Amino acid sequence: MNCVLVTGAAGFAGGHLLEHLTGRCELVAWARSDPPAELATLATWRRVDLFDRDSVRREIRDLRPAAIYHCAGAPHVGQSWHNAVEPLAGNVLTTHYLLDSVRRAEIACRMLITGSATVYAPSSAPLREDDPLAPASPYGLSKLAQEQLGARAATEDGVDVVLTRPFNHIGPRQRPAFAASGIARQIAVIERGGIDPVIKVGNLDAKRDLTDVRDTVRAYHLLMGRGTPGVVYNVASGVARVIREVLDALVRRSSVRIQISVDPERLRPQDTPVLVGDASRLRAATGWAPAIAFDETLDDLLEYWRRTVRDEPAR
Repeated sequence: MNCVLVTGAAGFAGGHLLEHLTGRCELVAWARSDPPAELATLATWRRVDLFDRDSVRREIRDLRPAAIYHCAGAPHVGQSWHNAVEPLAGNVLTTHYLLDSVRRAEIACRMLITGSATVYAPSSAPLREDDPLAPASPYGLSKLAQEQLGARAATEDGVDVVLTRPFNHIGPRQRPAFAASGIARQIAVIERGGIDPVIKVGNLDAKRDLTDVRDTVRAYHLLMGRGTPGVVYNVASGVARVIREVLDALVRRSSVRIQISVDPERLRPQDTPVLVGDASRLRAATGWAPAIAFDETLDDLLEYWRRTVRDEPAR
């Protein structure tokens, strides 16, 4: 079966990747739960637990995919401080099982691993792929270990692996545990009278490189075709946006007056002040550049939450 497999396909980036790939290839989607209704018809869905080594081996041996986009894993930096085991298992162990299964199946399969920019040492300048690495969270540590597994598989096992370090990406369907999406959801709930007109926020001074998730998954698709095995590619806009400015831009879009309150529960034990990337290597390899304006991203994110909370019961 000459198909393309997307792991974590029911998740944020995985779901948008399915939408981007629809009509371009035969798609198989892995998830641990039932797919969201809007994604259900886009692929052949398989409920596969990546923690089950034997199941992963069996599925890869039977499926024999031509390409794998590995989007599954534990996604949240802040939550990793409360449970370090989850990212280490969800990002490292599962990647090991998947790479090992591809090697054992002896198939011609290209695999793209979605890593993270949290592997870098702090810097106020745009980060390049050869800059120093020093993860500052359990999540970042797990993503560096995941990346190293992919690099080793490429150099020692001959597996065709492309490595990415995406910076922050946002857009519709992102979980509200992430800053911009959490703010947008609170605005939507306030507008329908579900809560008092007060938004609870964390650190507003952090600067982040925010790319629309639809541009991010487009970069993954381009790298699957043009990336060099074993090479790491940043996926980044190159623009550092202060979270306070993102908050202000979303509040301006609200139909009601809103107050802001800092919630200590949303502050992290350690938070990188600036995280911005240089995607020159990606551009040189693929010609990629962000195509979706940031205002459009914020409009789409807020409208998604307005639709989503419309039928939720008021509190």
